[in-house]
Amino acid sequence: MDDLDLNFKPRLNVLNAGQIERIHRATLDLLERTGVRMSHPKALEILTGAGAQVDKDRVRIPAWVVEDALRKTSPRVALGRRSGECCVVLEGDRNWFGPNIDCMDYLVPFTGARRRFTLEDCRTTATILDALPNYDWGMTFGLADDVPAELADRLVLREALTYSDKPLVFCCNDIHSLKDIYEMVLLIAGSESRFLAAPAVVLLIDPISPLVHPDDSVEKMIFCAEKGIPQICFGAPQAGSTGPASFAGNIVQGSAESLSGLVFVQLIREGAPFIYGAFTTVMDMRTTIFSYGAPEMTLMTTAMAQMAQFYNVPFFGTAGCSDAKLPDSQAAAEATYSCYASALSGANLIHDCGLLDHGSLVSPTFMVLVNEVIDMVRQFLHGVQVTDETLALDVIDQVGPGGHFVEEDHTLKHFRNVWYPKLFDRSVYDVWLEQGGRRFEERLRERTLKVMEHEPLQLPPDVVKELDRMKQHWK
Repeated sequence: MDDLDLNFKPRLNVLNAGQIERIHRATLDLLERTGVRMSHPKALEILTGAGAQVDKDRVRIPAWVVEDALRKTSPRVALGRRSGECCVVLEGDRNWFGPNIDCMDYLVPFTGARRRFTLEDCRTTATILDALPNYDWGMTFGLADDVPAELADRLVLREALTYSDKPLVFCCNDIHSLKDIYEMVLLIAGSESRFLAAPAVVLLIDPISPLVHPDDSVEKMIFCAEKGIPQICFGAPQAGSTGPASFAGNIVQGSAESLSGLVFVQLIREGAPFIYGAFTTVMDMRTTIFSYGAPEMTLMTTAMAQMAQFYNVPFFGTAGCSDAKLPDSQAAAEATYSCYASALSGANLIHDCGLLDHGSLVSPTFMVLVNEVIDMVRQFLHGVQVTDETLALDVIDQVGPGGHFVEEDHTLKHFRNVWYPKLFDRSVYDVWLEQGGRRFEERLRERTLKVMEHEPLQLPPDVVKELDRMKQHWK
């Protein structure tokens, strides 16, 4: 028997091969028949020259153009720390979890008060990101309300880069902001070649669903492709609102929005690092919210992950988030459900872990809770290792009927393979009482405050001085 069969990684599929093929063909049909809206003159010129049918601002892309672009796209995107060390490799079904971006509000861990997100809150959340081992990468968390809006995108990214050494996904206002950010990350990397070897930042670009690529997004796509900055083209079709109410239709539209970006990026620079995906969820018809906790979101995200594997491109997934207003039982249930499904689906860059209130609330406490959930999910992903050693026939025979395994060398060798929680309590009731009878919420708050004491690796003083100089020229 093949050794690979004995080291099987658990998987979750929601589409069979026939369904994947039909969704693929429908996506190609949509791009060729309906197309997308783009009005940027350079983009229209490039797409026309590549074989697309352009009628004013409507761009229809033939199937052969899409398939040619897929062949040219790299199946692998490597990301690195500030130092240039590669630490995240997006390929195949490898999972990498990270938190959220651009929230308006912040839930204070000490008091539970909710208020607007500030620059200091970015420092706190970046520190937590840096400290928690199950977050492999991060985002810029919130929209700092206490600094000028036209500078907030660069300031929050600077804070995140200062207080975490992990790769970061960011958004920015416009092409001018993007150029300032590029200058900043090159300074921190030390050189262009070190940055390109394993970029420490990724730009998130959002098409407007349904099927619109605004001029400012196109300009960012061009710049990123030219400079080798990885980019995520990530629409957000909401079933019944900005996308079809049917799940398959929503997936097709989200796929078409992302693939149209992929085509354009590969025309700018063949092999430019690109990450595919879409935030496919539902509009709750009772509340009209864009749901972050719906089971349908997880279902469609899992389907999109399968499409990414079919296309052999990295995928930007979603999990670990909730529509709840607090890090409560609802939040824990919704986060666990989505993390488990996303991990089993083979989604690559999984974002929004620790996000509350359908995308509006940053909660350090919930980040800590979801870190524990991811740790538990990763234990499951190890699967059941089947070897002569783990089958343990000799040990069972030696102990025999009625014996015990506590003192066996085999037990000493393998007992650490068991997952031991840091937050969840397994003590017996009397011991729990003796230790204060603390509820989960108390333990979670205590753990959060402890994590906030983490001291990230500091940037060199000369780099900080130069960042301060750059800041004076931001407009």
